[in-house]
Amino acid sequence: MADRVDKVIQVARWLEDGGVPAVRLLGGDQPLIVDDLKVTLWHEVPSTDHQLTGADLGAILQQWHALAPPETGFPSWNPVGEIRSRLDEPDGVDLRDLAYMRAECDRLEDAVATLTYELPPGPIHGDAFMGNLIAGVGGPAICDFDSSCDGPREWDLVPVAVGKLRFDYPGDDHGALTGGYGFDVLAWPGFPTLRRLRELKLVTSLVPVLASRPVLQPEWRRRLETYRSEDESARWSTYTRAP
Repeated sequence: MADRVDKVIQVARWLEDGGVPAVRLLGGDQPLIVDDLKVTLWHEVPSTDHQLTGADLGAILQQWHALAPPETGFPSWNPVGEIRSRLDEPDGVDLRDLAYMRAECDRLEDAVATLTYELPPGPIHGDAFMGNLIAGVGGPAICDFDSSCDGPREWDLVPVAVGKLRFDYPGDDHGALTGGYGFDVLAWPGFPTLRRLRELKLVTSLVPVLASRPVLQPEWRRRLETYRSEDESARWSTYTRAP
């Protein structure tokens, strides 16, 4: 995580310069070094009870994607590399399951390399789901720039679309996002490949901490097995609602 700090600072300052509604760094040189740890300081976003929708996220992503890239650039999109890094630090995961997920990484890496995109590439958020949007008194603001990079803009539209297909969220954030952004990623021919990639990220998110989170293991097992069997109709539960 420490390797991402400088990039996160760069992204935050780039967004502030471009006027994109996002969390803001405090002034002064950052990061601070405290006991050999990198520390960043941020302005708190005063919260409100406003109900966020996909339209809010779509409008912010539209602004984000319209910004001119910074001169120094961002790291290149490498979603399979992030998944592999999790699989390299398993905690209580069966070796056969690890072998399957590693093989799936290889397959998806090859499949992603063959995709043809419709939107122009450039700086992306990298993990643009509703949970990374804050309802502030001054309006919605986006946060969490750990996955930000240069990549296909379609990737920023995939998380909410997968949320519509996999989770029983209230409302239709995907439809609202599509209206706010102006592009329906579900109608794009490459979506099935990026759906599998996003779902593999959701499956592997617990791999480094699975043994220490026994209450979440049944849902993790269900995700893995329905992913493996390509059961696209199965609904997943969020880990925060796990019994």
